[in-house]
Amino acid sequence: MTPVTGPGYDVDGHNAGGSPGGAGLPPVSSIPLTEEDAASVAAEQSVGGLVRDAMTHLSTLLRAEIELAKLELLAEVRKARTGSVFFLAALTVLLFSLFFFFFAVAELLADLGLYRSAAFGIVFFVMLLATAGLGLLGYRKVRGIRAPRRTIESVRDTVAALRHPGER
Repeated sequence: MTPVTGPGYDVDGHNAGGSPGGAGLPPVSSIPLTEEDAASVAAEQSVGGLVRDAMTHLSTLLRAEIELAKLELLAEVRKARTGSVFFLAALTVLLFSLFFFFFAVAELLADLGLYRSAAFGIVFFVMLLATAGLGLLGYRKVRGIRAPRRTIESVRDTVAALRHPGER
């Protein structure tokens, strides 16, 4: 098996900086493509050996597709987690700002002078703007979540190849 790496990774799975992780994909085992013709392969191996090799290649292919699905889903889960943190922060700020809002209404009704209540109202609107900003950031992060397209396409290609083995 030949390891295949993503951009910025070496064969050991480390990025160019030497630490694991990064923007690229880690190495995944792949089936080496050779230019051997079918006659020379058949002459060298028995039917059992060919079946064993085919099963090994199929197993490697399935493992690689599962690994691809894991990597794509992990990236989407990270986006969802970041978006949910922004939503939770917005909800927290909103809950704290409700206290100031009701305090400002109480002061407004008590004073009718608007000096203390105006200050509390200004605080409320500043917190409301912070809530809107955090909510917008959360919405943008969650909106960017996509289905694992490469995995879906790869699985469809594999299923099509297995159903119609001689057409590719």
